[in-house]
Amino acid sequence: MAKTSIYLNFQGNCEEAFNYYKKVFKTDFVGQVFRMKDTPPMPNAPKLSDKEANSIMNIALPILGGTIIMGTDMLESMGHKLKIGNNTTISLEADTKEEVDRLYKALSEGGSEMNAPMDMFWGYWGVCLDRFGIRWMFNCMKK
Repeated sequence: MAKTSIYLNFQGNCEEAFNYYKKVFKTDFVGQVFRMKDTPPMPNAPKLSDKEANSIMNIALPILGGTIIMGTDMLESMGHKLKIGNNTTISLEADTKEEVDRLYKALSEGGSEMNAPMDMFWGYWGVCLDRFGIRWMFNCMKK
């Protein structure tokens, strides 16, 4: 069956971010957590440092409504450079204003670019950029 996931890139702190999200959403990782060292060697690929070898290659975590976020660490040795911006937004539609408030409080901790949840014409809405540079939007639609 088809599904939609949201993929997030990190520059060395993917594991820290996903452990934090695991606490926020009160869920467990799905499938195996793969590290870069778990991949078969690729011809002509640069040798990874111990830090990069232990970096996350792929991790998946269910959040709300069956949506799954997945993540990876980008490798500087491969020329990868993370550019944090507003190009990645995860929209969470909760069932209650209380759940919106709980999620907003947890995810905005240490973050920036915050717009606290407020009543809008379509429902209850807010947005923040969390401490890992990921943009989250919160909604509770009017019944």
